Amino acid sequence: MVNGILGKKIGMSEAYTPAGERVPVTLIQAGPCVVVQRKTRTTDGYEAAQLGLVEFTRASRLSKAELQRFEKHSLPPCRFVREVGVAEGSEAKIGDQVLAEMFKERDYLDVEGISKGRGFAGVVKRHHFGGGAATHGSMFHRAPGSIGASAFPSRVLKGMRAAGHLGHAQTTVRNLQVVAVDVDDNILAVRGAVPGPNGGYLVIQRAVQPPRARRGFAGIANTNPLKASKRGGK
Repeated sequence: MVNGILGKKIGMSEAYTPAGERVPVTLIQAGPCVVVQRKTRTTDGYEAAQLGLVEFTRASRLSKAELQRFEKHSLPPCRFVREVGVAEGSEAKIGDQVLAEMFKERDYLDVEGISKGRGFAGVVKRHHFGGGAATHGSMFHRAPGSIGASAFPSRVLKGMRAAGHLGHAQTTVRNLQVVAVDVDDNILAVRGAVPGPNGGYLVIQRAVQPPRARRGFAGIANTNPLKASKRGGK
């Protein structure tokens, strides 16, 4: 059994618990995927499967070597290819399909993606510095303040938190719970937010350390976020 799937972020919606609690959910286009390469303990030293997200991809977007790799096994060309773990003794092989139906409601997932890029950011936004007083002419508002000693060691120590590049980094959000699964269209609705912009690629895997049952969350009542999205909802 393959432990993960590839997907794209669609956007956010909402659902409601039987108690009337409003739950923010993220809709994810999870698959369809195809197994591009199978790695085993005897040949590679570990068990894994390389998946490719099946979507419309121009041949010009891939190199000649990549195209030949897919043509060799009569597979559709895939631009987004990532490796996920498989269960010991799994019979997954090249060409097998991986679909969203592998997940069920209440499953916990770890979702990995590239966070939104924020460009060059100051210390208040990047490291949550408190800053100085906003009034009384302090002249010290969002500056970093002192960053090093003058006499000893007469330099700025490595690792000092400062302004710089923020975002556009690999980020993993753990233990997101599956709220609904659309088997026909391969769409997952997970509770909470996932990294990256709408349309960003994601790697979705079963949670490594799933928590205990979440209190107060006993399913969805009245509103199905997947049906709302098809009607043109949020």
